[in-house]
Amino acid sequence: MSILEQLYTQAQTRCLEHGLPYAGALTPTEAFEILKMDGAARMIDVRTRAELDWVGRPAVNANQYSHLEWISYPTGAPNMAFINQLSEMATFETPLLLICRSAGRSKFAAAAATQAGFTRAFDILEGFEGDKDRHGHRNTINGWRWQGLPWLGV
Repeated sequence: MSILEQLYTQAQTRCLEHGLPYAGALTPTEAFEILKMDGAARMIDVRTRAELDWVGRPAVNANQYSHLEWISYPTGAPNMAFINQLSEMATFETPLLLICRSAGRSKFAAAAATQAGFTRAFDILEGFEGDKDRHGHRNTINGWRWQGLPWLGV
């Protein structure tokens, strides 16, 4: 089994073990490795435009990165066109690696994509900024940035 197959299998196993309603759950490092090895994989950043402007985003191949808001800022209204917009970016078989700030919204987006027929929707655990520490700060415990993965700042 190739390293790529092992990464996908490990992500699928996590979902089976935890009863998650999508194809798999990846650590940020695993997601980055998949993006390097699988040219068909797409990272879908579901954060708001404001978050990208204020915090930055993962630095991955431009052909593999798309921004698609799950909710809008500042209202927090759900993006009712999310699935239709996702359908314009990818096929139902495309490996979709969904990321948000701390893996809250990306889980919902992965579940919605799966329910709509996308067969390879993966949540990126920990998100871009990760969980809050005991002082309420992010980027100190886990997440894409904390892992030292490449990102573009503001």
